[in-house]
Amino acid sequence: MDNNDALATLAALAQPTRLAVFRLLVANEPHGLPAGDVATTLDVPQNTMSTHLGVLARAGLVHAERHSRSMIYRAQLDTLRGLMLFLARDCCNAHPELCTPLLAELACCPPAKATP
Repeated sequence: MDNNDALATLAALAQPTRLAVFRLLVANEPHGLPAGDVATTLDVPQNTMSTHLGVLARAGLVHAERHSRSMIYRAQLDTLRGLMLFLARDCCNAHPELCTPLLAELACCPPAKATP
C-alpha cells in the first residue's frame, strides 16, 4: 500500500456510517451480510446505504457477491491488513519490541486475563 491508497482507504472510513458498516462487516466475517441487513441493522435508508457501500467498494474495503436475488457484502480483510501494516511500518523507530503491546491488542482474540 502506498500513500495514495492509504489516503483513499482512510477517507472512505472517515465518515461515521461507513466506519460502522465496515466494522459490522468485519464482525460478520467470513459470511458477510446482505445489503438490506446492513441497512436495517444500522437504521440507514437502503438508497443511502447503497451509496456508502459504493464508496467502501471503490476504496477496496468491501466486496459484493450476488447470491440469488441478494448482494452479500464482505469486508476485504487484505485491505485492512495492508492499511494496518502501512501505518505500523515505521513503528517504534526500528524497535519492534516496543510495538508488542499494540500488536497484542490488535489480535482478534485478546489474551486471557490472569486469574488471581
